[in-house]
Amino acid sequence: MLAIVVLGGMGSQFAVILAAVLLVVSRELMRDFNEYSMLMLGGLMVLMMIWRPQGLLPMTRPQLKLKKRSGERRAGMSQPLLTVNGLMMRFGGLLAVNNVSLALREREIVSLIGPNGAGKTTVFNCLTGFYKPTGGTIMLRDQHLEGLPGQQIARMGVVRTFQHVRLFREMTVIENLLVAQHQQLKTGLFSGLLKTPAFRRAQSEALDRAAAWLERIGLLAHANRQASNLAYGDQRRLEIARCMVTQPEILMLDEPAAGLNPKETKELDELIAELRSHHNTTILLIEHDMKLVMGISDRIYVVNQGTPLANGTPEEIRNHPDVIRAYLGEA
Repeated sequence: MLAIVVLGGMGSQFAVILAAVLLVVSRELMRDFNEYSMLMLGGLMVLMMIWRPQGLLPMTRPQLKLKKRSGERRAGMSQPLLTVNGLMMRFGGLLAVNNVSLALREREIVSLIGPNGAGKTTVFNCLTGFYKPTGGTIMLRDQHLEGLPGQQIARMGVVRTFQHVRLFREMTVIENLLVAQHQQLKTGLFSGLLKTPAFRRAQSEALDRAAAWLERIGLLAHANRQASNLAYGDQRRLEIARCMVTQPEILMLDEPAAGLNPKETKELDELIAELRSHHNTTILLIEHDMKLVMGISDRIYVVNQGTPLANGTPEEIRNHPDVIRAYLGEA
């Protein structure tokens, strides 16, 4: 089975079938040399991995047919979209998050700030299913999220980025957005194998969504470029687009401006504002760039050593004495 996968590669279903046929035929031909067959097969696999790691046949890349799509609009709501009460996260004897509470209303941009090691990313990990909190509740409207696996939370419309860019580096830019949509596809395994009309229609719609988002972030011309070859700022935008192509309700950004130059940070500011205004996305942001945070946030929560310190509008946080002492410093 391993030999079939190595020889066939991941680029073509036909190549895998061809590899299986060739292996069966070759074993019959080498029956008189049975004692050397495994050695010869092993040598062939090594040569394939060195000189043709993609397999027997080249990978068929998806062809784009761009259709502009408008973002879905959602009606406003008065009650919080996401409510966190008394969140606790303990690692052995270390209390990393201590009684953190916050609320996000629809179409808000809310920031979570604090010194390094304050527990901000741990809060994100609890909200998105990477950690199971040791206390407290996380409610998406009337549904509990605490303890649910990350993929289920993502299907419910809560998605995130990471401090360090996490793309599928060996895939193309467009493929990164297609992979993100796999949970939304209604077709099954056999539909994919048989390339049924329903599968082709779903694939076409996924390509349209991916292409539309690449156009929005200015990367459509790089759709077939390997993701690892993009500039760092472009990789950041691609990671955000990969989240948005799933049409989430809540987008959580973990230090998206880290490593960006001033021009890229300004473009990020504009992109975040567009996500809220044109796509009705609610955004929770961890960020150390205070100019960005103060300029774009509706409300800000501050944590220090895992414990809530303050919350309020940017102006209230800017002038809060405890926040100044712990984090912002004197002007």
